Amino acid sequence: MKWRKNQKDEPKESGKDADTPTKDALAPPVSFVQLFRYSTPFDVFLNTIGLITALAAGAAQPILALLFGALSQNFVSFATTVKLVQDGQATSDDLSAAAREFRRSANRNALYFVVAGIVVLFCTFIYMYAWAYTSEVNSKRIREHYLQAVLRQDVEYFDEVGAGEVATRIQSDTHLVQEGISEKVAMAAQFTGSFIAGFVLAYTQSWRLALAMTSILPCIAITGALMGKFMTRYTQMSTDGVASAGTITEEAISTIRTAKAFGIQSHLGALFDDKVTKAGYSDMKLAITQGLALASFFFVNYAAYGLAFSFGTTLINRGLATAGDVITVFMSIFIGSFSLSVVAPQLVAITSARGAAAKLFATIDHTPSIDSSSPSGAKPSAIQGEIKLEDITFSYPSRPDVTVLEDITFSYPSRPDVTVLENVSMTFTAGKSYALVGPSGSGKSTIVSLLERFYDPKNGTVTLDGADLKSLNIKWLRRKIGLVSQEPVLFGTTVRDNVAFGLAGSPYESATEDEKSEMIKQACIKANAHEFISRLPKGYDTLVGERGFMLSGGQKQRVAIARAIIADPRILLLDEATSALDTQSEELVQDALSKATQGRTTITIAHRLSTIKNSDKIFVMSAGKVVEEGSHEELMNLKEVYFRLVEAQGLKKQTGGAPTPLGTSTPVTRRESMEMEKEKEKDSADLEDVYEKGLPQLADAVPAKPNAKEKNYSSSYLFMRMASLVRDEWANYMLGAMFSIAVGLVYPAFGILYSVSIDGFAQPDPHVRRLKGDRNALWFFVIAILSSAMMGAQSYFLSSGAATLTTRLRQLSFRAVMRQDVQFFDSERNSSGILTSRINGDPGKVKGLAGITLGTIIQGLATITAGVVAGLVIVWKVGLVGMACVPLLVSAGWISLYVVILKDARNKEAHAQSAQIACESTAAIRTVAALTREEGCLEEYKSSLGTPLKKAIKSGAISKLIYSISQASTFWVIALIFWYGSLLFSRLEITVFQLFVGLMSTTFGALQAGGMFQLSPDMSAARMAAADIVTLLDSSSSIESGVEGPSQLPGPEYHVKGTIEARNVQFAYPTRPNLPVLKGINFTVEPGQYVAFVGASGSGKSTIVQLIQRFYDVNSGSIYIDGRALIDLDLSKYRQSVALVSQEPTLYSGSLKFNILLGATKPHSEVTQEEIEAACRKANILEFVQGLPDGFDTTVGNKGSQLSGGQKQRIAIARALIRNPKVLLLDEATSALDSASEQVVQAALDEAAKGRTTIAIAHRLSTIQDADKIYFIKDGRISESGTHNELLSLRGDYYNYVQLQTLQQDT
Repeated sequence: MKWRKNQKDEPKESGKDADTPTKDALAPPVSFVQLFRYSTPFDVFLNTIGLITALAAGAAQPILALLFGALSQNFVSFATTVKLVQDGQATSDDLSAAAREFRRSANRNALYFVVAGIVVLFCTFIYMYAWAYTSEVNSKRIREHYLQAVLRQDVEYFDEVGAGEVATRIQSDTHLVQEGISEKVAMAAQFTGSFIAGFVLAYTQSWRLALAMTSILPCIAITGALMGKFMTRYTQMSTDGVASAGTITEEAISTIRTAKAFGIQSHLGALFDDKVTKAGYSDMKLAITQGLALASFFFVNYAAYGLAFSFGTTLINRGLATAGDVITVFMSIFIGSFSLSVVAPQLVAITSARGAAAKLFATIDHTPSIDSSSPSGAKPSAIQGEIKLEDITFSYPSRPDVTVLEDITFSYPSRPDVTVLENVSMTFTAGKSYALVGPSGSGKSTIVSLLERFYDPKNGTVTLDGADLKSLNIKWLRRKIGLVSQEPVLFGTTVRDNVAFGLAGSPYESATEDEKSEMIKQACIKANAHEFISRLPKGYDTLVGERGFMLSGGQKQRVAIARAIIADPRILLLDEATSALDTQSEELVQDALSKATQGRTTITIAHRLSTIKNSDKIFVMSAGKVVEEGSHEELMNLKEVYFRLVEAQGLKKQTGGAPTPLGTSTPVTRRESMEMEKEKEKDSADLEDVYEKGLPQLADAVPAKPNAKEKNYSSSYLFMRMASLVRDEWANYMLGAMFSIAVGLVYPAFGILYSVSIDGFAQPDPHVRRLKGDRNALWFFVIAILSSAMMGAQSYFLSSGAATLTTRLRQLSFRAVMRQDVQFFDSERNSSGILTSRINGDPGKVKGLAGITLGTIIQGLATITAGVVAGLVIVWKVGLVGMACVPLLVSAGWISLYVVILKDARNKEAHAQSAQIACESTAAIRTVAALTREEGCLEEYKSSLGTPLKKAIKSGAISKLIYSISQASTFWVIALIFWYGSLLFSRLEITVFQLFVGLMSTTFGALQAGGMFQLSPDMSAARMAAADIVTLLDSSSSIESGVEGPSQLPGPEYHVKGTIEARNVQFAYPTRPNLPVLKGINFTVEPGQYVAFVGASGSGKSTIVQLIQRFYDVNSGSIYIDGRALIDLDLSKYRQSVALVSQEPTLYSGSLKFNILLGATKPHSEVTQEEIEAACRKANILEFVQGLPDGFDTTVGNKGSQLSGGQKQRIAIARALIRNPKVLLLDEATSALDSASEQVVQAALDEAAKGRTTIAIAHRLSTIQDADKIYFIKDGRISESGTHNELLSLRGDYYNYVQLQTLQQDT
């Protein structure tokens, strides 16, 4: 491929629209109203009703002030009568009459409290349930719209955004949005209603005093505005960091075998730590902001109370207000301000929602230049299937039905200064077969991307039947094309469904189930997949696992081929469609494809030239240009580039000598080869009894081991476990708890000071009243200073501790996942999407309880306790009644919490499954786009959200009713204390001071108890998340647990020599224990030997490689390394001596240099540039890397998406070679390389194999014909072994394979 640098004075094009949401852009927070953009008129109606009832519920609380004011006036009147009786100026009858009147008034006021409680119960249930319902349905819609928007984005979008980020945002960010549009909004309205009603009531009682206290409003407004601005910014920075960490998580989990093979868990962990640490820093800044804001807020509020008593005394002395008026105004504004003081968690939720919604809505609103969901574009009724790549200034008016590629120039948007295709022109006539060949990275797969319209060219046009692809409807276009990619992607469902996905949008989509089943079967028969599918536990209904991991590479490829041909597309694109197939399967599939290509335009990309020699025309590409074109015979006669590629793929004859593309050793005919394959399948059919024995009840995946089972942890245990993880933050938490307790004690202190102040108002001497009023005002001001400092400190210490805990939980969860055995990831419960959601989402839910919410709970408990104690000490009778009422207040709230916990527990699995669907869909976006499965994936996702929504709505009614009862109980408890205290006072058993201490202590205690259980959803989510985290952290692994243990290798200087021996190894994958893969394998590999395993796809070759790396332990028998059982060796040190190049190379987001260095066993800082370049030179990739604008610092994109398959493979080889291993494992290491590169790399691998043990798995027998020993695997057993010539002389299975490849090469 030719990579061209732009001139320095040429501006670089971003390749993106100006409004494309990028990872680094910090989108402005959305407005509060925009959070409800998906609300229906019915939702708006419910929310409106909810707001009205919330305001009504809030307005009920200032009634307390009116009643307290009336009570105070009654106290004054009754106290005056008592003094008159004591002075002899009134009789005992007057006292009795005054007492009766006082009791009658108290009874009436107590009844008002009861009625207010009933109103609050009714209003609270309506607003809580209405807003909880609308938040559930709206969050579902937001999730659906976000995934829909993501799936409609062009492929360019996914060059920067990984599936992990999508999974994180669709779970964590939408959870934040849901919190911000839930009942928390109505609660904020309730508290606001209390605040407004309090001020309105205050103005009706004494406008002068109310006006003076209104001065606090500008201060509150300014504080709230500043807090909202900074909190939104820091919240968004935090969510962006977590989303980036999600991409790393998904990459690491989906490539777990590569990570373990190279021991790079710590490197990936460091990348993950960097992202979550940055998010943690943002959380710390958020903690400081919250602390300062709440401190300012409390100071302003409580200082105003001092003003109230000072100015109120003045008004009383001037005769402008009574003591009752002042008390009513004070209590009205106090209760209103108290409501504002507990609105902080709700405001935090709303502010966080605005920040989280910014990135979600930016993606939803972005319309890509290539919009797969757009209904626009022509949809011709019929097509011929003729394609052109044509110059934009020229067309063939006489041949409008011909499709051409001409003068096409293209570069990937993420690297606009690198030209991939330069002035390419091609014509593909309808119904003909074409092939694209050439070195890796020459632009072959890019042409497929242009034809699928994953990208648009910079210059030139691509036309279909004379119509520019840009003028055609994208889905219509893609539905006319069948694509089989180099790396096949299957979805985590059944084989039947995976094949049926190829019918999306076709006329057969609406066929009956029986008709579809027959079509699926016939497609699988054509793709040579029916036989192996029939032997699966549930046949076509067998689950294939995430990305098809339960199938071998060849099996996945055959299912993908069946999916591509089932809808009988007019255009067939085969991008290395048979690269993962064994020789015999390839022969049958190629024969089927040859039949399938008849009458349709077929474009094949292949490195195995035997698969395309019968094409009508072959285009030979190099450096982004077409260098040769013609038929196989024409190109062979030229004896130029194509001829040399063919020569490079020869096999030696039995007698040895030079490679030759021709077979002269009794070649079999095509018919004979197919008959041999059928005979082979007949033989293998005898194994069906073994496969199917006892399988009717066998599930596709067995449950996880007992140690992975979920446990029922108590809340106290979970609390202690979380605390044990942040011992270094204990000081912060202790200080935070102490300050929370201190803040909680403020309310009882207010009660006592309030009682003293009332006594001051009752003084008949204005001078004494003035003195006591000023002194009490001073005490209120002192409390304002202390409470603001304590509130700010409480918020800072607890929020910073929570930030640290959240970061640590994410880090520990990531490491806990990475240390699990490979079989852990085979379970569908542990797919990459589910684990990504848990690692990044669960700690955030714990954080919701571990910070300011925890402070609110401690604060509430302190208020209740102090109130009860104060009541018992000062007025023990009232205190006892108050203490007896505490269980009533707490039990209702606790039952409400329990109902929420049960609901969350039932919905957990459903939410995890929905996250996996979103992650899987975006991870396989090219396959989804090619199949036009966007709507299917979205419908599947919508369906997965339906069940938890129904359960949430059902359980929500119960929990909200119980919660409403708990809120009403506060009024009823206050009514009881009010009535009983007044009764005692009327009997002169207690004083005014004692009565008000009892009343205020109980009032604030009841309010705090009710407020605590407003946090029930937060408590439930945190408990469930903590339980999941603890389960994950405690899960053990039987294999990986010893990775960091003491070395069992003898002597510190000992190194692996490379002797590998398998003795009677039998093995079945843990998720399918009744399906044996290896059935008594025995082999020995001596140090320095080059050994190859060959055989059909699914015969167990790759399984042997996995067992040598100890990804699994054998069921019976043993594998020995240098004479020692593998299970006794230190796994970490052993793997440092082993390097793997797998069939599907996996790279990670980062630079080329970073990916290569992942293979190094020594610290990256100690690896020299010369060593890196030497490894690249051996892998035939150095020239390519040095030709890039940024050289080794060039980023490879998400999972290496910016490189071709061959380029990724060579980087993977360089990563393996820089390791300088003693054991080299090559699992189809050169399958993605072109002939020229393969020859060079194979020579490099042959050179690298000297002095080290090499085990190779290959379908291209030319790559292993010089091996010291070749083992042929058939049905889980070794059928024969020997050198190339020895096996040919046996004329057995290997001989038949050689003959097939010889036949394929015969021109």
